[in-house]
Amino acid sequence: MKDRNRLVAIGLLILLSLIWGSSFILIKKGLQVLDSEEVGALRIVSAFVFLAVFGIRNIPKVRKHEWKYLLVIGLAGSLIPSFLFAFAQTRLDSGVVGILNALTPLFTILISVFLYGRSQGRQAYYGVLAGFAGSVLLILAGSGGNIQNINFYAFFIVLATVFYGTNLNVTKEHLSGQKALVITSVSMLMVGPVASVYLFGMTDFIYKLQQVPGAWLATSYIIILGVFGTALAMIIFNHIVKLTNPLFTSSVTYIIPIVAVMWGLLDGERLLFLHYVGMVCIILGVYIANSKKRASSG
Repeated sequence: MKDRNRLVAIGLLILLSLIWGSSFILIKKGLQVLDSEEVGALRIVSAFVFLAVFGIRNIPKVRKHEWKYLLVIGLAGSLIPSFLFAFAQTRLDSGVVGILNALTPLFTILISVFLYGRSQGRQAYYGVLAGFAGSVLLILAGSGGNIQNINFYAFFIVLATVFYGTNLNVTKEHLSGQKALVITSVSMLMVGPVASVYLFGMTDFIYKLQQVPGAWLATSYIIILGVFGTALAMIIFNHIVKLTNPLFTSSVTYIIPIVAVMWGLLDGERLLFLHYVGMVCIILGVYIANSKKRASSG
């Protein structure tokens, strides 16, 4: 990677971390009035509306073989994770969700190895193990300060990070020659109508806007999330992938947990000792895995 491109990528990575690190608290605020499926759908609809004009204009730029990959990106990078995160946060604090999101680079490695046959050094697997240990601690951490019953809602976040890892690899392997705005806008054009039909035709969203106090404020939080946390963030994200590699891009999760935890603490959330240990294990795992990749890629 050229020095200038690396500096640009690092700057964009920090910006993206701040945007995505703030997304969990916005989801939490939206869930105070809206159901999880309404939050997930509204997030996608907001991004879809914001990007619709760009998506329509960019359709001619899409090559025939790229359509299937854009659909995968729309599903794995946006639509499915939006619902998974919202559903999980009905039973998990936003700070904990932000920490678990840091598993993304580790699944990026595993998917790269098993789906695309990319070789990884031994250090990458040490990183995966450390991250896995951290995620187990977070999943087992109970609200009473001891290891109690497993909180199965955490597995929805783990599944979302699998989809994010898939999205990263597909983008780099099959769409590296396509512009970031084309990838983001057209993929959102493909999944946005599905989310729109679901939101307006299969939920009580319109009724809540008309009848439930606070619905408009909750909606505004999710619209902000959709425009900044999905639409603009995915443009930045895809641009970083083009400048660097999937593992570097997924390192956005170094900073996301810190931002998410700070927002959570400011909002009155309480993290236990095991939560901090789990966060350290995950971030350490990401660092170990990524440091090997940097060394081998120069």
